[in-house]
Amino acid sequence: MRRRDLLAGALALAAAPAAARPLMPLHQTSREILSPPFVDGGGRALSLADFRGRVVVLNIWATWCAPCREEMPTLDRLQARLGGDDFHVLPLSIDQAGLGPVRRFYEQIGIRHLDMYLAEEIRAMFAFAVIELPTTLLIDRQGRERGRLTGPAQWDSPEAIAQFQTVIAERGR
Repeated sequence: MRRRDLLAGALALAAAPAAARPLMPLHQTSREILSPPFVDGGGRALSLADFRGRVVVLNIWATWCAPCREEMPTLDRLQARLGGDDFHVLPLSIDQAGLGPVRRFYEQIGIRHLDMYLAEEIRAMFAFAVIELPTTLLIDRQGRERGRLTGPAQWDSPEAIAQFQTVIAERGR
């Protein structure tokens, strides 16, 4: 395949609507991941270690990021469908203005199932190797990165739910 054809294919994928994007690519082997400190909606200090034992979809986003805003309802529906002792959607905002804009955004669009989390922007982007928003990481029960997707997605699609259910069903991997 010629270089121009590869570039055209990549551009077409980037321009495709979120629902048309492929599922989250999984790594061949899980990877160690750093965990900068962050706070929940009540100001309680947390890290990814607090979620060990659960499969976590970590979504790094900000209220000023248009694609992030568009995909947030799909993350809310994903949490409503799969959230519990084995699975958690962790929407980690990097808004510099704090939790206020996140609260207002949740209220404006009717987010009901997602908790609020906030991290310092530069620290989170460096620790999670984020170069574009949104970036979503799939973290296994041992706190290791299993997959990553840069850009928005339809997180409550049947394909995404099936992929997450498969990872949730894996025990002791």
